[in-house]
Amino acid sequence: MDLVKHNQKAQALKKENRIFFDKLKRLTYKNLDTYFQEVHEEVFEKTDCLSCANCCKTTSPIFYNRDIERLAKHFKIKPGDFIERYLKIDEDKDYVLRQAPCPFLGADNYCSVYEDRPNACREYPHTDRKRISQLLDLTYKNTFVCPAVLEITEKIKKIV
Repeated sequence: MDLVKHNQKAQALKKENRIFFDKLKRLTYKNLDTYFQEVHEEVFEKTDCLSCANCCKTTSPIFYNRDIERLAKHFKIKPGDFIERYLKIDEDKDYVLRQAPCPFLGADNYCSVYEDRPNACREYPHTDRKRISQLLDLTYKNTFVCPAVLEITEKIKKIV
């Protein structure tokens, strides 16, 4: 995975993609969820996330109480201790990781807490979710993080 090329392409398409996502937000596309889900499946059939893991290296999921409790149990510590050790509150008042890359990411790009990972990690990059129209700002932001999201975006542009 060439993240330098991905970053260059994402930056080169920044303005075009902002305009595209703004257009999607203004217009109602009856089959937008279906389009995204189909293209998501197509792109992820040939995507190896373990060769990239840029999401784990550069961003943090939001940790909800159930995520904190599940991971605290995983580590056999109290939820408050998990928060103190790994999390901080961001500007939106959400719990996020204190650091990047994720402290649970191994050198081999495997997640050491994969079975107990936060829900936001389970659902990333969110391009196969229902009501995608509510996630278009997040999807735009993810074009800068995830090469697959950038590819999905380019394919969606040709459909709608």
